[in-house]
Amino acid sequence: MAPTSPPAGAPRWYFGWNIVAAATVLTLLTVGMRMGIGPFFLPMAQDLGFSRSLLSAMIAVGMLLYGLGLPLAGHLAAVRGTRFVLLLGTAVTVASLAWTVVTREPVSFFLAFGVCASLGLAFTSQVALTPVLSRWFVRRRGTALFFLSTGSMAGIAVLTPVFAHAIAHVGWRATMLGFAVVFLVVAVPTILLVIRDEPPPGADRLPGEGGAAASKAGLQPLAGAGSAAEAMLTPVFWQICFGLFACGYSMNLLGTHGMPMLMDHGFDGPTSAAGIGLIGAVAIVGSLVLGRISDTVPRRNVLAAIYLVRGIGFLCLVAVTSPWALYTTSVIGGLVWAGSIAASSAILADVYGVRLVGLLYGLAYVAHQVGGMISSWAGGWAYEHLGTHWPAFGSAALLLVAAAVVSMRLPAYGAGSSQARAVAGA
Repeated sequence: MAPTSPPAGAPRWYFGWNIVAAATVLTLLTVGMRMGIGPFFLPMAQDLGFSRSLLSAMIAVGMLLYGLGLPLAGHLAAVRGTRFVLLLGTAVTVASLAWTVVTREPVSFFLAFGVCASLGLAFTSQVALTPVLSRWFVRRRGTALFFLSTGSMAGIAVLTPVFAHAIAHVGWRATMLGFAVVFLVVAVPTILLVIRDEPPPGADRLPGEGGAAASKAGLQPLAGAGSAAEAMLTPVFWQICFGLFACGYSMNLLGTHGMPMLMDHGFDGPTSAAGIGLIGAVAIVGSLVLGRISDTVPRRNVLAAIYLVRGIGFLCLVAVTSPWALYTTSVIGGLVWAGSIAASSAILADVYGVRLVGLLYGLAYVAHQVGGMISSWAGGWAYEHLGTHWPAFGSAALLLVAAAVVSMRLPAYGAGSSQARAVAGA
């Protein structure tokens, strides 16, 4: 993680890495709850008397509302500052989770967990954190944003088995309330003491590096989009959106129905949780490697590879029949599980500049959550009506392969690219 040693007389440690670490911790907690719903799913349904379809539908709408809250988070971060957005999100998240644990009726549960918690988590998500990291990092932007993705993977790797273990011993309500307390205690001091919006002049460029050096490295924004509306008229934006749709469809399908699917296939709860958690654990290492690669080769190549291997992994995951096959598939899939969001946000910052990245990332991420909404509902509906998980997980694999093909049509932008000055709409 440590940056290259600076010349004599230069600061030995760049404060931006402190912000990366703080943002990663916040992302771990936020994504850990949003993507770690799997261990809660069956206990919630049984305790509340909800069918899988009903609970899936509530979670699906929550995914959409989470996505719709992201552009607002990006806009408020630009207008009111990152700290304001993160503190507001923390307050809403903690209050809504406390409401969730005392509710028993479908309407109040939907309002608490499906609506309020989704909006609160949107305000503490990567969308609110990506703009500040994009400002603090130019030369090592890919590494910083990919490291942020390790928080997502750590959330899955750490919190999925923790949630499963805690639910087995104290129930889902006490587990969720405990998480809310931890979230509050960790988030507030982290936000107040570490997060800073304005980087030093030159950000993380080495002494002597200026605009020309950055341009040579492929780090100047491309021409053709001076506003978010203009950017949304270019093919690059919609190519990114399609990839994020496939990403959201697959990630939320796994997060919501991965454990139920494995348990329906004969695995016990701890083994299923360990298999899902292993994906996140391996992805922590994989994301660090991918981050370094994304600063040396065109980022579209990295993004396409992530989608392709992940698509193959989805087919393998639903076909495994033994613990060793499950763990092997989790390791292989985990190597590329992280990074699609980081690569997409880095490409948006590269192409359209850091001034627009917060809003554009939020808008593009709506596609991610639309995909998540559909898969969260479809996973439960398909199993109840067709008696198999193959339609849901097979469709995820097809979408991911298609996203790999679309990603290769993005501008070959990034360090090492020969097309760094191509026009975004070309």
